[in-house]
This record gives sequence, C-alpha cells and structure tokens, in this order.
Amino acid sequence: MCRHRNGRGVPGVVALGVVLLSLCGAQAALAGTSGKLSGRVLDQKKQPLGGVNVAVPAARLGAATDLQGRYSIIGIPAGTYDVKFNLLGYAPVTVQNVLISSDNTTSLDATMTEQTVMTKEVVVTARRPVVDLKITSTMATVSRDDIKKLPVQELTDLVNLQAGVVDGHFRGGRAGEVQYQVDGVSVNNSYDNTSSLRLDRSLIEEVQVISGTFDAEYGQAMSGVVNAVLRRGTEQFRWDAELLAGGFAYGRDRRGIDPAFSEFNPLGTHNLQASMSGPLPVPGSFFLLSARHYGFEDYLYGTRLFVPTDSADLARKVFRPSGDSKKLPLGYNHEWSGVAKLTSRGFKGSELNYQAVFDAQESQRSNWGFRLDPDGESGQHTFSIVHGLDWTQTLRKTLYYTSSVRQNFFHYQDMRFPDAYDERYDEAGPPLGDASYQLGAYVQGVDFTRFEQKTSTIVWKSSLVDQITRDQQIKVGAEFQWPRIWFGNPGTLVYTQVGGVNRLVRHENEPPNYPGVQYYRPYLAAAYAQEDLEWNDLRIRAGLRFEYFNARAALPSDLENPANSIAGAPPSPLRPTTRKTSLAPRLGVSYPVTKDAALFFAYGHFYQMPAMGDLFRNADYSILKDLQSSGVTYGVMGNPDIKPEETVQYQFGYKQAITEWLGVDVNVFYKDVRDLLGVEFITTYNDAEYPRLTNVDFGNVIGFTVAFEQRQRGLVSTALDYTWQLGQGNSSDPRETATRAAAGEDPRPREIPFVWDQRHTLNMTVTLSRANDFSLSSVVRVVSGQPYTPAIAAGFGGGLGANSGRKPSALLVDLRGEKTLRTGDTTMSLFARAFNLFDTRYFNGFVFDNSGSPYYSRYPTTDRFTLADPTRYYAPRRIEIGVSLGGGRSS
Repeated sequence: MCRHRNGRGVPGVVALGVVLLSLCGAQAALAGTSGKLSGRVLDQKKQPLGGVNVAVPAARLGAATDLQGRYSIIGIPAGTYDVKFNLLGYAPVTVQNVLISSDNTTSLDATMTEQTVMTKEVVVTARRPVVDLKITSTMATVSRDDIKKLPVQELTDLVNLQAGVVDGHFRGGRAGEVQYQVDGVSVNNSYDNTSSLRLDRSLIEEVQVISGTFDAEYGQAMSGVVNAVLRRGTEQFRWDAELLAGGFAYGRDRRGIDPAFSEFNPLGTHNLQASMSGPLPVPGSFFLLSARHYGFEDYLYGTRLFVPTDSADLARKVFRPSGDSKKLPLGYNHEWSGVAKLTSRGFKGSELNYQAVFDAQESQRSNWGFRLDPDGESGQHTFSIVHGLDWTQTLRKTLYYTSSVRQNFFHYQDMRFPDAYDERYDEAGPPLGDASYQLGAYVQGVDFTRFEQKTSTIVWKSSLVDQITRDQQIKVGAEFQWPRIWFGNPGTLVYTQVGGVNRLVRHENEPPNYPGVQYYRPYLAAAYAQEDLEWNDLRIRAGLRFEYFNARAALPSDLENPANSIAGAPPSPLRPTTRKTSLAPRLGVSYPVTKDAALFFAYGHFYQMPAMGDLFRNADYSILKDLQSSGVTYGVMGNPDIKPEETVQYQFGYKQAITEWLGVDVNVFYKDVRDLLGVEFITTYNDAEYPRLTNVDFGNVIGFTVAFEQRQRGLVSTALDYTWQLGQGNSSDPRETATRAAAGEDPRPREIPFVWDQRHTLNMTVTLSRANDFSLSSVVRVVSGQPYTPAIAAGFGGGLGANSGRKPSALLVDLRGEKTLRTGDTTMSLFARAFNLFDTRYFNGFVFDNSGSPYYSRYPTTDRFTLADPTRYYAPRRIEIGVSLGGGRSS
C-alpha cells in the first residue's frame, strides 16, 4: 500500500529524524558504484571444492568457498578485473576480463585440476552472459570498452541510444523525470531537474541506464536513472591523450544557405583530452587527473555588416552599416572540463575517495535574426563543479558501509554584458530590423535578455550492505539534500518616458513587478530499505522508500484574496507551506524458466518533486494586489505548496539466451502518471481570475521493447532494439493549459498524445572489430514522426485537433572507424567519425503546421521568414578525424 500525506506538525519530522539517526548510527553505505561476484568452484569430477581462495587482487578483496564450493564477494568497484582461484594441490586458475557492474551480481564459476607436480597457472578469459537472467528490471550497462567503439562523445549521446529513450524522455515521461548520478550520488540541478554536468566519454568507466522500474535506493525520479561510474586511479602509472578536429560538410546544394553564411571549417570542432593515473607516495593511494578542452562552432555564420551601435532610419528605410564584413559563427561553445580523483586504501578494510568534476562553458545560441549583427547576440556562461568525499569501510567480508558527502554547484548566466548599467546597452538599444531588408535581419541593437541561475546543493548519502546469507542481501540507506537556489533577472531593462524623453531604465530588485534574483532554501530527505533474495533460481528484489520535502516558503491563506488587498474580503495572511511525505514500495521478481531463459515482473510507485524553478517562479502573490475582472494578466503564478508528482509503473518481460552469443529481451510496460504539474484557474472575491500551478495534469504510457544482442562472432557484433509506445495525457507542459486559454482555445482536460510521443523507434549498432587492431562501428536510428497540431487556415482558429498530426519519419546514421598501432608499451589509434553520414535534413524537428513538412509551406508569403531560416533543419553532416595515445608502465 502506498500512501501520500501532507502534514504541518512535528511528528513527520521526528519520525524522519529517528530513521536518519538510526541509519547514521549504523554508518550506512552508498550504492551505485560497486557490484557483487559470486559463483561455484568444482573439480574435474564436478564435485564442489571447499576452502578455495578466490581473490580480486586489483580491488584487494576476496573470499573462500564453503563446503558446497560456493563463494560471494561484495563491494567490488565497477570495472574489469582478473579473478584468481587458489587451492593447495590444484593448479591455480586466473580468469581475465571479468566485468563487474554497479548494483549487479556477476556469476563466475571455475573448474580446478589436481596437480601432483608444479604446473603453469591456467589462464582463461571471461565471457559475460549474453543475457543476465537475474535482473528484475530493464537496465542497459555500457562498459568503457563498448563506449570506445561507438560514435559518441558525451553521456547524453549514450543515453539516447537506449531502448525506450526519446530525446531524453524515458518511456513517454516528461523531461526532468530522470535522476542523473555520478558514482551513485545525484548530480541533478534542483532548479530544473536536469544534470548539472556534461560528462565526456573519456571520464567514464561504466554507464547504467535504467529505463523501467528501479530499486528503492533511487528517489526523486519517475521515469529512469542514469548512473555514470567514473574511472579510478591505477596501481601502475598510465596516461592517455586524444586529439580530434573536424567540421560540417554540406551537401551539394548547401541546404539553400547563401555561401556568405556558411563555409567548411576543418577546425570548427576540436577536442583535446589528456589524463594520467597512478600511485601516490602514500602506500595504498592512487590518483586520476584528466582535463579536456572542447571547441564547437555551429554550421551557420553571421557577417558583421552592422554593429550594435549602428543607427538606421527605419522609417525612411535608410540603413547605415559600419561593420567590417567579417564572418563569425552564430553559435559556438568553448568548454573546459576535467576530473581530479584521489583514492586511498591505506587502512585495512577501508577506502577514502575524494573527487572533483568540473565543467566551464562559454557559449552562444544560433539566432538567425542576428546574422548581420552577430555581436548583438546574448551569450551564455556556465560553470559547474561536483566534489566531495566517499568513505567505504568493510566491517567483515559480508558487511560494509559507505558514506558520501558532495557539493553540487551550478551557475548559469544568459546576458550580453555582465553589468546591467553597462553603457553599451544605452548606446545600442534593443535589436531592430525591417521586414523589407534581408527578411527582417537585425541591423542594430543588442539582446536585452538578462537571466541568472545558481544552485549550490549539499548531498549526503549513505547505505549499509549486509550479505546475511549466501542468498540474501539487505541494504538500508538514507539521503539528505539541501539545495540553495538563486534565479531571476539581475536587472530588467525597460524603456520609460522620463521627463517626456524615452529613456532606458534599470529595475533591480523591485518586487513584486521586478523582483530581481530571488533566493530559496528548500530541503529533501529520504530513507529506504532494500532486500535482494536469491532462492533456488528465483530472485526477488523488494524495497520501501520514505521521502520528505519542505519548501520553507509561505503562501496566502485564502487564494480568493491572493494579495490580501480586496476590500471587504476575509483576511488572507501568509501561512507556511505544508511538509510533504510519501511512502513508495518497489518490487521486482525474476524467475528462470530454463537455464537460458527467464521471466521477470516489476512494479513500483515513484515520486518526484517538480522542478524548483517552476515552484518558486512568480510565487509572490502580492503582484496581484491590483487584479481586476477583465484586467491585465500577471502570468501563471508559482506554487511552493505542490505535492510530489507520482508515477505507478508496471512491467513484464521475457529474456532468453538463444545461443551463447545471441540473446533477446522482450519487455511490456505501462505507466499511470498522476498529480503532474499543471494549471488551475482561481476566481477572486472581486470576480477576477488568475492561473496558478498545482497538481492537476495526468497521463499514461503503454508500450513494449524488443532488444537483440549478438556478441562478437568472428569480426561482427550487433545490437538491435525496437520500441513501440503510446504516451498521452492532458498536456505536455505544465503551462500548456494557460497558454490554450490565453489563445481562446478550450482549456478543459482531455487526453492527447504528448509532443514527444514517438510511436516507433529503432536503434541498430553494427561493429566490425579485431582486438588491438581495428574497429568500424555504425549507429543507425529510424524513428516515426512525433505529433504536431495541423492547421487548415492561417491565423486564429485555423488549427485542427491538438497533436492530431504526425511529422515525417526519419533516418540518421553515424559512423566511427579506428586503426590501432602498438609500439612497446605505447598504443596509438587513428580514428575518424561521421555524424549524420547521409546529411539528413530532417530528424523530428520543426514542420510547418499547414503542410506537415519542414521543406515547404502552403502559405509561402506569410511564412517567408521561416522558410529563409535554415535553423529549422537538422545539423548537416559533420566529419572528424583524430588520434589517441596511451601508455605507461606495465604491471
């Protein structure tokens, strides 16, 4: 039974405190970075061998087999290891390349041979099962070796290749319903529930993408979890580096873009990455350092024909260009990122880890309107860092805990000049153009956008893992997040009549109309218990999660008198928002029906607070003090008293290893989505009306996935997955209802397809490779069209049913090839990548609502500006070449 409760009193906080303190007393432990190794050791007669020493030297962990020959090793950091088996009187066995995945059990059996004289060690290479029959949900694990072969650069590229994922939407859910983690700890920005980091593939040891139900240890997510496990320091000194460069290569017709605004730049994209790892002078201590510089220039260029301070006589259509006609990229991104990681195992049974991951970007979005005045565009500046300590302590071979404390810091600015009083704003004025000149291109002025957002979150997460018996593991844990959030406009620029003269006036921190940058301090806490039971062939994972949220804000006590300003109405003083609690059960069951096939079922309730930016934006109700019937609108009001959104998920699956190298996974799922953020309309005592956010939206998703994996046979390996889904609800965006009402459309709830409802999705990866020699991989994506609202006539009232049309289907192909050369301990690889190999112009982007096509409009005169804007197309073919180097001392 799942319960949700609002409460204003102390008991909820006390109960939570008791749970957290009890877990702290147990020194609980973090999940998401380590896995388990188990199996059985037999002799040549298939009899169990007891007392065999099973060791994972690189992880400094091991165990001994029992009388049935079984063993279990927990708390192994994710990665690839050699496992050694030793017993007096038997030839030692080493199994190489054993892959350990986070929160998963790797099965490894061994057979040992009696020896009467000294013989050489038996060395074998492990082969991961093509299908993991013990997983009780849908989880894709991509190892570092797999990532190297794919034409991808960042974590998001990997995520979008997984079954059930469409442009960051997991199984039909809204954006922001996924928790992104680094080494098992959330890196989500509470402001918008998106990842605060961009992770380059060079930093990643393993990526887990859970697109269905997930265990109780994961919270603040309704659709999925992405856990990136970073590389660790090594016992031997190692180094690697990568350099690549490339640019966009247009098709023969250059997409109809004037050559003045397009060109091939062979250094338009460039990436330089270097890392090194090895031992520190302190015994049992290691380090990893990595740095990356990335540069990207978009395929569209502006020509500096005008500068922002030019002054045109628009009334007489006289233009006065003073630019130097230099070409500048309309959009670009310059990025520095890296990681520093220090690990110490100097104390027996313990590991202390400090890591810092940072990302700094200076960028600019492509805006076709600024193609003749490129210096007038607003620029974006982003800095983020996630750093903190992890402590792991093994109390005995079957019991360990880990505690983690992190700071997630994110700072974003979108503005042309840092200072609102910069005189260049006055000299340039706002961007202006004339429709009869270059289709409305701006001929003077700068963008007046001024926005800032900053989040600093302290995250504490712990869990305790106890392998009670060989078949039963218990995990309990707790988590606390304290985000401090700043966002708003650091100065609003408005032209105002001052003394009969139109002047640019700055408004800074003048609530309620110009509130400036606001500050909020909510907090979240959670506790959970999770059991993993393996009984004979049956595996059961059951858990329960408790979550708590306090917005630490206040709202009017009577919404019909929102600003406490209506004469004769009951008083409406501010009152604190209520505390929110939820209790979420999770269950997963896997049952092998044969030695090569299994059925699984999973069910769970998943809660998540909406993005804090939505809750707190425009949440000062004193702005409504002059609200009158049929008066001016003040926008959708925020609401810090929102309940958590809820999704109930069900999934049923079948997986089978058809052969040792070919496996299939079939999954059917259903999601019931409730209490989504939406808009309600409040009528005041003076018959005025205003919209505000609350839990009124809903939806549901049904679908299935089919995935095939073919392990390497000869030179070829392939992976193929297909997703069919139907996602629908009353709105795709929290403010959609208010937007429809403002446009005179029917705002009443109804079920329509979500705008990201991609009915058919097919991903295929084909790889030809030979170890330490070469690889050639291709990723093919075929998708059906997403919904749009058709229009039968231009202007108001010309639209048909919302989202009743479908955009065209699309095909996208990416390619990567690599050749490896070795010289002593140094490895060099030459590689090339091609993104959008066939120069596809359209891939589920913009279409004209009157034609359903991105290429033409039924009303070319009305849509002439959009027809001339090439940003409506998908980016053209991009070709990159590079070299990677690696080496160091051999072990």
